[in-house]
Amino acid sequence: MVGILDSKDLEARADAIVERLHGYLDAGKQVFTTSSFQSQSLPLLHMISRVNRDIPVYYTNTGFLFPKTVQFAEELADRLGLNVIPLRPEVPKIKQMDRAGRFLYASDPDHCCYLNKVQPLEPVLREHDIWVNGVRGDQSSVRAAMAEEEHAQFGCLRYHPMLEWDSRMVYFYRKTHDLPEHPMEAEGYLSIGCEPCTMKAIGDGNARNARWFGMNKTECGLNTTLVSGGN
Repeated sequence: MVGILDSKDLEARADAIVERLHGYLDAGKQVFTTSSFQSQSLPLLHMISRVNRDIPVYYTNTGFLFPKTVQFAEELADRLGLNVIPLRPEVPKIKQMDRAGRFLYASDPDHCCYLNKVQPLEPVLREHDIWVNGVRGDQSSVRAAMAEEEHAQFGCLRYHPMLEWDSRMVYFYRKTHDLPEHPMEAEGYLSIGCEPCTMKAIGDGNARNARWFGMNKTECGLNTTLVSGGN
């Protein structure tokens, strides 16, 4: 049986992240973060609230998000005092269809993700120096190959403070600080994105397997296209 994590070690890791964020701000860097507002997002959001609650927390309200995700984001903004800023896609939904009249999430999900997630964030990268991104190495092979700091598009630097954390560490941090869980997690949704491309968890293995199920796709583009050299 796996024992409980060392709470002092976990807090030391969190304190190191907080110190690093303070360092960026003290150096005059323009810092922002993005969030999917899932349960796994909460430790980083809690740390952000400890540093400076004016740091922008962006998310793209794609128009396909579960209503409970949008509500959860609003609740967390109030609870943690976060500066949550929703972004909207530039391209209206009526223009996000193929020639057969199908939404792009069914026929070209990569382009759908570009229009609804990547493109709205591009101006934000142009205006900031540091993108605090909560990817973890245990979530996918793409993320496992990332470094703690990486260059992003438009001259921005990505900082991945949670890269070495795992689901157990996230869980115990949440419990230690009495942080809630996404209301859909109890329903069996362990990785939650846009409604058309999200299923309940399927068997054992990586929780992200329930995203884009049956498609040759594991990332929305934020962690591929918006990395320096991404396509």
